[in-house]
Amino acid sequence: MGIEEFRNDMVKTMCELVSIKSISPVSGGEGEGKRADFIENMLKSWDLSPKRFDYTDEAGAKRSNLAVKYGNKERTIWILAHIDTVSEGDIAAWSTDPFNAVVKDGKIFGRGTQDNGEGTIAALYTLRYLMGKQIKYNVGVIFAADEEVGSKYGIQKLLKENIFGKSDMFIVPDWGSKKGNEIEIAEKSIMWLKVTVNGKQVHASTPKKGVNSLRNAAKFMIEVDKALHKKYKAKSNAFPSGSTFEMTKHEKNVDSTNIIPGKDVFYFDFRVIPDYSLDEIYNDILAISSKYKKVRIDLEKVQEEQAAPPTSTDSEIIRVLANSIKSELSMEPKFVGIGGGTVAAYLRKAGYSSAVWSIEEDIAHQPNEYVIIENLVNVAKVFASIFV
Repeated sequence: MGIEEFRNDMVKTMCELVSIKSISPVSGGEGEGKRADFIENMLKSWDLSPKRFDYTDEAGAKRSNLAVKYGNKERTIWILAHIDTVSEGDIAAWSTDPFNAVVKDGKIFGRGTQDNGEGTIAALYTLRYLMGKQIKYNVGVIFAADEEVGSKYGIQKLLKENIFGKSDMFIVPDWGSKKGNEIEIAEKSIMWLKVTVNGKQVHASTPKKGVNSLRNAAKFMIEVDKALHKKYKAKSNAFPSGSTFEMTKHEKNVDSTNIIPGKDVFYFDFRVIPDYSLDEIYNDILAISSKYKKVRIDLEKVQEEQAAPPTSTDSEIIRVLANSIKSELSMEPKFVGIGGGTVAAYLRKAGYSSAVWSIEEDIAHQPNEYVIIENLVNVAKVFASIFV
């Protein structure tokens, strides 16, 4: 029967997982501790010995990670899922309680069911299924913390713990296509830039006495937008849409309509193909800001991650994953790059061959998040067939 025999257990465990909140303290939660306890106890009930890595964050909260490995082979393939989730967002937009899973129409509804419950449960039961079987590689599973807000207390810490061998390989089930026929081999560089435009606040009836920071901010953001799209316009097979340069968040400036703001703060979100340097882009923006003499423009990098080189399509992890997809799903996978970030970026920078793959609806972080049960089982089937 294969891994299908665990279908009902997978659904039951997913429902239990949803009820255990695992939201970052940055987003008003308590961290991953209780969810790590649940998974740790389950692994121990299977006579496995997971290693636990707890870190304390700036808020004094415990950020919990688990690592478990089965087998005595020379090489390990790790499945790396994350156990933190985002918050529920607007509760009024949910049709069900986001933290009380509902099984309906072949789906499981609840916060974190897809992101990253699907990867977590599929990895768990892949491990359970493979116990006692002849395997080609050691089966490693990481249940990581803190992915949703930067992985500072997750994979970034774990990479320093001497857990992984130099020849280990990774699958990250944190992105996927609806059919499961796409393997992510590359990610864009990411920069979030905070821009503060400092002018002089005055009454709106006497604009010449002040310097309108909002007007200058608007001019600046449009100038930057045009300049970056003109210069950094290359595309590639992995990234046919090229780079993106978007204005996003805008902070509150003044409370009254009749006040000219003296300070304006807004943000850019840049997703840049690996061909380009973030340092060069930042320097271009800095040069544009220097032309604005009536205001002072301050730039702050809120987040910056230069993309690592793509995983080679000839690498072993890509080959075995692609073969498993062909075998279990009867489709030929294609290789793509994405603009969003996953923990594979840290793994690739550390020199590890990594593939990002799952079967997903585009529902992460949205109200009424769900996972399709058939997809959950099929992901586990693909994982399992890699090892046997």
